[in-house]
Amino acid sequence: MADHHIVGREGEDIAMRYLLMSGYSLLGRNVRIGHDEIDLIVFDPMDTVIVFVEVKARSKDDPDFSPVLNFTEHKKACVRRGAQRWIAAQEHEWGWRIDLVLVADGKVADHIKDVGN
Repeated sequence: MADHHIVGREGEDIAMRYLLMSGYSLLGRNVRIGHDEIDLIVFDPMDTVIVFVEVKARSKDDPDFSPVLNFTEHKKACVRRGAQRWIAAQEHEWGWRIDLVLVADGKVADHIKDVGN
């Protein structure tokens, strides 16, 4: 496995543990919906919404790296389309949002809520 795949997989593990410790419930991981893939699907009990999480991982903290800028409009559209398809398939009636979790140096460096609806 290439180094960036290892970093990405470890980043998803860290993001998942962070979300679970924050009270979220895991509904899916690396969920493929057509051509789209969603890193994590969780339920946020505080806001009572389904959250589709994009994880951006770096092996070290880089002050010049902006997860929001790296979450391109194309990627947002793919996650949004996947989320809408997942919701339709589940006949989900609650609200939903897209969050971005940045992992660097083995820890969650930032959790940005509602980045792409």
